Amino acid sequence: MWLKPEEILLKNAFKLWVTEKDNEYFVLQRRRGYGEGGGGLTGLLVGTLDTVLDSTSKVAPYRILHYTPDSQVYWSIACGVTREEIVQHWDWLQQNIMRTLSVFDSTEDITSFVQGKIRGLIAEEGKTSLVLEDDPEKFREALLRFEKWFELPPQEKLVTYYSCSYWKGKVPCQGWLYLSTNFLCFYSYLLGSEVKLVISWDEIWRLEKTSNVILTESIHVLAHGEDHYFSMLLHLNETFVIMEQLADYAIKRLFDKEAFQREPALSDPLQITKRGLEAHAKSQQFRTFFRLPKEDNLLEVHESYLWVPFSHFNTLGKICLSENYLCFASQDGSQCHVVIPMREVVSVDKPDSSSKALTVCVRGKRALRFSEVWDYQRLANTIRSRCGISASPQHSSSSEAIRGECQSLINHFEDNPEDVTLMVGQKDSSKAVSTEALMTVFHPQDVENLDPKMLKEKMKEQSWNIHFSEYGRGTSMFFTKKTRDLIVRGVPECLRGELWMLFSGAVNEMATHPGYYTELVEQSLGTSTLATDEIERDLHRSLPEHPAFQSDTGISALRRVLTAYAYRNPKIGYCQAMNILTSVLLLYAKEEEAFWLLVAVCERMLPDYFNRRIIGALVDQAVFEDLIRENLPQLVEHMTDLTFFSSVSLSWFLTLFISVLPIESAVNVVDCFFYDGIKAILQLGLAVLDYNMEALISCNDDAEAVTILNKFFDSVTNKDSPLPPTVQQASVGNNEKASHISVDISELIREAYEKYGHIRTEDVESSRKRNKLFVIQTLEDTTKQNVIRVVSQEVRLNVTQLDELYNLFKRQHFLSCYWTMSSPALLHHDPSLAYLEQYQLGFQQFSVLFSLLEPWTFCSSKSTLSLWIFRLIDENQDGLINFKEFCCALDTLYSGSFTNKLKFLFKLHLPPAFDLPEDGVIRKSPERGRGKVDLQTYLKQWQNEILKKEETIKDLPRINQSQFIQFSKTLYNIFHGDPEEESLYRAVAHVTSLLLKMEEVGRRLQDSSSPSETTKPASTTAAEDCSTSEEASTTPESSEASSSHSSQEAAPDPTQTEWSFSFEQVLASLLNEPTIVSFFERPVNIQNKLRQTRVAQLKLMANK
Repeated sequence: MWLKPEEILLKNAFKLWVTEKDNEYFVLQRRRGYGEGGGGLTGLLVGTLDTVLDSTSKVAPYRILHYTPDSQVYWSIACGVTREEIVQHWDWLQQNIMRTLSVFDSTEDITSFVQGKIRGLIAEEGKTSLVLEDDPEKFREALLRFEKWFELPPQEKLVTYYSCSYWKGKVPCQGWLYLSTNFLCFYSYLLGSEVKLVISWDEIWRLEKTSNVILTESIHVLAHGEDHYFSMLLHLNETFVIMEQLADYAIKRLFDKEAFQREPALSDPLQITKRGLEAHAKSQQFRTFFRLPKEDNLLEVHESYLWVPFSHFNTLGKICLSENYLCFASQDGSQCHVVIPMREVVSVDKPDSSSKALTVCVRGKRALRFSEVWDYQRLANTIRSRCGISASPQHSSSSEAIRGECQSLINHFEDNPEDVTLMVGQKDSSKAVSTEALMTVFHPQDVENLDPKMLKEKMKEQSWNIHFSEYGRGTSMFFTKKTRDLIVRGVPECLRGELWMLFSGAVNEMATHPGYYTELVEQSLGTSTLATDEIERDLHRSLPEHPAFQSDTGISALRRVLTAYAYRNPKIGYCQAMNILTSVLLLYAKEEEAFWLLVAVCERMLPDYFNRRIIGALVDQAVFEDLIRENLPQLVEHMTDLTFFSSVSLSWFLTLFISVLPIESAVNVVDCFFYDGIKAILQLGLAVLDYNMEALISCNDDAEAVTILNKFFDSVTNKDSPLPPTVQQASVGNNEKASHISVDISELIREAYEKYGHIRTEDVESSRKRNKLFVIQTLEDTTKQNVIRVVSQEVRLNVTQLDELYNLFKRQHFLSCYWTMSSPALLHHDPSLAYLEQYQLGFQQFSVLFSLLEPWTFCSSKSTLSLWIFRLIDENQDGLINFKEFCCALDTLYSGSFTNKLKFLFKLHLPPAFDLPEDGVIRKSPERGRGKVDLQTYLKQWQNEILKKEETIKDLPRINQSQFIQFSKTLYNIFHGDPEEESLYRAVAHVTSLLLKMEEVGRRLQDSSSPSETTKPASTTAAEDCSTSEEASTTPESSEASSSHSSQEAAPDPTQTEWSFSFEQVLASLLNEPTIVSFFERPVNIQNKLRQTRVAQLKLMANK
């Protein structure tokens, strides 16, 4: 069978394979241990290994590799189970491919052609084959094994499974790897030894492909401080990608909800499938590469050739089709790519059926010809249907009519190129806002000025105009290497806004949302939120030296854009650094364009940068550190701790160097960013460190290194900038500039592309995914440490116990989120709140966890006791328990004195814990963490906590008749199942009887002048009930009956006088019972309790 071309390592492969046939570009190999001769001892070992491995891990005995004479890289392109099968593939290559390869001049073109052809063969086979990818019967068997071995809740969704080896120490265990929505599981049973592993995706810190001396290639998982290695996977890359997608899914869903809620396709954890994950990943990659709106999904991919008019050459690539766009990218992704909005397509013709070609005509008298499209007829019909174009024979005349109607608009664009970013049919929605870029208002270009800088600016414009004439202009422009070269040299001032809109893809979003910005401005006008307060505070801090922001025109435009965006996206709202970025956007783009550019940056190009935890920026800093290690080893040797570069580079990433470079230099960086994305910022960061390498190596401390970098940025100039000194802000007031050699920004950018242009966008994205896990978990660990530090001052539990308890508390929160699409618990987690409030449990979650951790075994009939405890420790009565409240309760029950434990139980039977609302529902406060924060309320709450004095036993109210009876029943239930159960029951009965007699005596003394006849029967009845309880409570089974009997007989009669006890009376009576005192003072093995809970927590959910 043909294989998708994959690069393979041949360092040790020749020991396992024997070459049978070869030629200049291909080699056919047989695996040792198969075929004639067997291969001796090596063949025997290889054959044995392949036999031990199950069917899904076996390696095909024959394969064909592609290579070129001057390259050491080999590509696997085919494999076969039998010799006849592989020879058939070999003969086909000889007859169809070998003759064609002689026409190519370079080996790169040969490899590219072979890979394209093989992919085409696979695509053909895939369309003709009706065999399902996964055998349903085998998957059903695997699902049964998964459910049996791991005992997870039945709603847990198995996504896929693989055979592999798990390395436990230095010994591999052959078994099965199961990947489900929430867990990574492994099971092995060999020679009586069982290995079972269950790791939830939200616990993983590292997930990466590694290789070492023993393992050629394996998957490394770091969780709970332990390293896990999985190897001998038949499809290691596929397995790793699925694991990466599931881990990313869990992180977004449980930790980073702002990003997750933008992806409705993955909202339901019960509907996640392998195919769905793959489709989502491809769509995400598709949108990122072509800079498309997040609503578009990849629908179809077709291999084809595109006629490139400026090169007079057919380039091999892929047609990618979505709901609203037709895109093409050449095979290596660097030669050229083009994006065609469906709204721009005028007609689709099929001029040549023999070459399987179709021609797509777009507005602006342009046409793109695709050839060798396998299913060209269906593709043409799909494009027509999406564009609303008829496919009838009269189509040609209707196309001419459409072209005629559009001709006037085309002529307008040709005469007014600056309006090309306004799409056809777009309404003028900017009447209420500024319609000019601020730079054209505050610095209009003087056409008659012919100084050297202006002449150079005119030359740049001419270069771009030539480029437009060759490659097109507007949304259907070809993006090529020449485009990047022009970007590196610098964009003319008059074209900057247009090109930013084009390169970022913002032009498409603005075109498809006419009037949207004006509506937002009107709706957000006058609103008052925390975001608007922060915006007002920062308005005058945005490029204050620039004349545009010293006037009401610039400030008002900035206010409208930032407020409109905060209204559009309240999850982000406003974040510092957004004002600086938006200021620069407004200089070169119209107000509405600046808004859509801000949308593109915040929501697509720099995801998760502008939120409270700036996760995206932290992730890219980690990527930057990795690149420093790879590309600047000298610097790494001198500065082993690279966290310094993370701290100093934060502003570089957040503001795209705008905050550290002069404005006329920073805009050149923004040019590159809109074309190449974050890759441009990473390259420039490496170039800056490389330029200052010697000075950084020789510095003695971090402060000196910061000074060196600041002086360097002050010395960066833009010698070609036509802006006047009043607009330029290079090193204002810096007297030390003369001592530092000036650096031209164009030279610095050119050097960055020359030295570090080899960095691939795909590698950056992969590094982002890998580092995001670590960054999120580091933030979570910081939260945990802060919470533990606060709570440890309030309880007697040690730090290790608190750490384990926090993990259980957090896990219980997640267990209620794993299997539901919109769990209320997900709303409880808000990273923007204080550390203690980030994770909280509702009553159901609390009840489950407390039942596992409670020091005494409560009866099943005691479900209401959990509710009373919950209401008692829920101090702010919001229906949620934070970690501090939970720990204080457990600490009292685990390590408190006899008096404190008894006081806790006593308070359970007093309001507000004991008195339930009429409908039995726990009241919850409004959702927090949203809207404007009431600082006065927080300050008042903080003050009350400081002034709160410790409660004494005298402060406790008296307990009435019904509450005391329930208190007695609670004690009975606590003692149930204890070895000393009988004596404990008798002690409680004795104390109850004693207290009632004391109450009767006290009442008689108080009312001696007028003895009540109704009191005596009540007291006598209660005492008799307690004595009856004492006699009956000789067995565990009788406790419940006695309690109910006591409750019924001693129930207060409205006609009788109520009696009550103080806590001091109850305490004094119980202290006289050594059995009860020793029971409550019995030490609890906390560590053992935590360990048992960790094991039982997941099983309890499964049993439910």
